[in-house]
Amino acid sequence: MERRVFLQKMFITGALITNGRLAYSFFNAADDKVVFRFTVASDGHYGEKETPYEQYFATAVRRINEHHSLFPSKFVVINGDIIHDDPGFLQPAFQALSGLKPKLYVTQGNHDRVSPEVWQQTWGMPLNHDFTMGNRAFLLGTTSNEKGTYLCPDMDWFADRLEKHKRKKEVYIFIHITPKKWTRYGVDCPEFHELLAKYPNVRAVFNGHDHDHDDIKMSGGIPFLFDGRFGANSRWGTTYRGFRVVEVLKNGDLRTYIMNPDQQILLEQLKKQNAQ
Repeated sequence: MERRVFLQKMFITGALITNGRLAYSFFNAADDKVVFRFTVASDGHYGEKETPYEQYFATAVRRINEHHSLFPSKFVVINGDIIHDDPGFLQPAFQALSGLKPKLYVTQGNHDRVSPEVWQQTWGMPLNHDFTMGNRAFLLGTTSNEKGTYLCPDMDWFADRLEKHKRKKEVYIFIHITPKKWTRYGVDCPEFHELLAKYPNVRAVFNGHDHDHDDIKMSGGIPFLFDGRFGANSRWGTTYRGFRVVEVLKNGDLRTYIMNPDQQILLEQLKKQNAQ
C-alpha cells in the first residue's frame, strides 16, 4: 500500500510533442497506460583519468535498479563509450555493469577501442546485433572501430536487418554517434536517413556521444533521442549524470523521461506517427 500511494503521488510536468508543436501537460508516473518500457544510458567512460569512474558506474547501476524495482524495464542499453580507450578497462567495466537487474545490451562507441573478437567474447554479442520482443525489433549497431574512428552505421547490415523486420510493428535503433551533423561531434550520413525513410515502422533512434545533449531531434518524422552521459569528466556535458527511460503507451504514443539519476527532470511525449 505504501508503494502504491508513493507512486500515485508522482505527478510530473512534461512536454507533449506532436507534428512539430510543443505543449506542456501533467503525467502520473504510476498510470496504467504503459505496455512496454526500456532504459538507455551512454558514455560511462570507465577508466577516464581524473574521474571517479567506479563511483559513476556504481551509481548508475544502483539508480537504474531502483527505478526498475518501481517501473520495470524489459532491458537496458548502454549505448557506447562504456570504457575510455584502454582495452584493459573492458573487463572491469563488464563486471561493474553485471549488477544491472534488467537484461543488458550494449553498443560500441568511439572510445570502446577493442577488436570485434574481444567485444564478442566480453559481451556475448557482436558489434552489430538485433533482437526481438513480441512485435518489436531492436537494432544495435557500431559507429566506430578499434582505432576510435567516427563512422556512419553499417549500411549493408542495417539494410538487411530492416528488411528482415519490415513486418514488425515497431523498430528501435541504437547507435552511439548521431548520423547527422546537427551536433558538434555528429557525422553526416545521408544514406542512412534515406534508408530509414523506406521503413515506416522505424519508431525512434537513440544516440549517445554528445555529452551535452539530452534532447530530441527530428529527421524525416523519426525522433533521434539523446541521453547526456552517466560518467565522464566535467569539462563538457550535462550538469548531471543520468539515464533515459522510454515507455510505449496503450495508444501507441512514446513517453520518455530523463532520470538525473535521482529524479525525473525531462519528460516528453511523442505522438504515434510512423509506427504501423
